[in-house]
Amino acid sequence: MLRQVTPEDAQAIFEIYNHYILHSVITFEETPVDASEMRRRIETVTPAMPWFVYESDGKVFGYAYAVPWKARSAYLHSAEITVYLKAGEFKKGLGTLLYSGLIEELKSRKFRALMGGIALPNDASVALHEKLGFKKVAHFKEVGYKFNRWIDVAYWQLLLRP
Repeated sequence: MLRQVTPEDAQAIFEIYNHYILHSVITFEETPVDASEMRRRIETVTPAMPWFVYESDGKVFGYAYAVPWKARSAYLHSAEITVYLKAGEFKKGLGTLLYSGLIEELKSRKFRALMGGIALPNDASVALHEKLGFKKVAHFKEVGYKFNRWIDVAYWQLLLRP
């Protein structure tokens, strides 16, 4: 079931996210977060932007959310979106389901441009974005440093049409 996040989802979400902090370069965060910090993030984002979880049998298997692209008022109709899945829950269509729901919600809120930043290499994330119509628009060389190596970041963009 795809549904809006609640603060009570913080426990499951921080467990999903901490896997990526500790074992991947998908996020450039390096220090694990706890449930209270994740709850704070949920409560900061959700008044203005959508955040969805995928739940089955009472367990959260993934989440996707949007944040403002930039703070200036002219960027009001642009957002950066992201999706995270529980480790081992790949290639089941959950990323597509979460992103599709998020995109539809942003479209209904009159957003125009969506951006997805991807630390490279990440073939699965690139494939997901391109499957949903995102186009690569930028590639930044060696802008992140994690696990004793330099990491490129690229951006994919989707323009929403009315």
